[in-house]
Amino acid sequence: MLAALQARLGWARLALRGATLGRAPGPSCWSCGAPLPSSDGPPHFCPGCQALQPPAPRPDLFRLMDCDRSFRVDPGQLQRRFRSLQRAVHPDRFGKRPPKEQHYSEQHSSLINKAYQTLLNPLSRGLYLLELKGVEPAKETDCDADSAFLMEVMEINEKLAESKNKDLEEVETSIKVKQEELTREVTAAFERDDLQEAKKLLGKMKYFANLEDKLKAKKIPS
Repeated sequence: MLAALQARLGWARLALRGATLGRAPGPSCWSCGAPLPSSDGPPHFCPGCQALQPPAPRPDLFRLMDCDRSFRVDPGQLQRRFRSLQRAVHPDRFGKRPPKEQHYSEQHSSLINKAYQTLLNPLSRGLYLLELKGVEPAKETDCDADSAFLMEVMEINEKLAESKNKDLEEVETSIKVKQEELTREVTAAFERDDLQEAKKLLGKMKYFANLEDKLKAKKIPS
């Protein structure tokens, strides 16, 4: 008890010293009032009382998942980071903590799930990169000029509509091959910082993502 009180007094002195020097006050712990470093990275625990702090309002998902801000990611590294973070903040670990801390745990866990799913999927990862760089995603009409591409999509759509469950392998392969091709092209576009080309290619990936969804729905037994 005495040690905790001394820690709080120490943090209070640091905060007062910062205010005296004219620095704007930074974030402080919701539980003990200790000053905290600003962070939009991994979940932050108070260095004084070890209380879990709330997530940042608009965190950088790449920083949260300890990844470079790049279209290339290592899925294995991403998965290991996901598991490590979830072990630290999963709501099951906070059942006996104050309600506020339980709520922050749920927020962190949800955010980590979102970050993992966003960065794991090439389409959502690319769209998020464009968002970070201030580029609006492509609209469906942006692909209208590419008649050859639209014809390709229409042909696969027709095959998908006509195929029975047992005959879907060919369609599934066509979609997979095209998505892999587009992923390679998007990677190259981002690496040469051609954001408009990346935007156009991601717009095409959306069409094939829709075809993938239709394929999955078709494969589910009615």
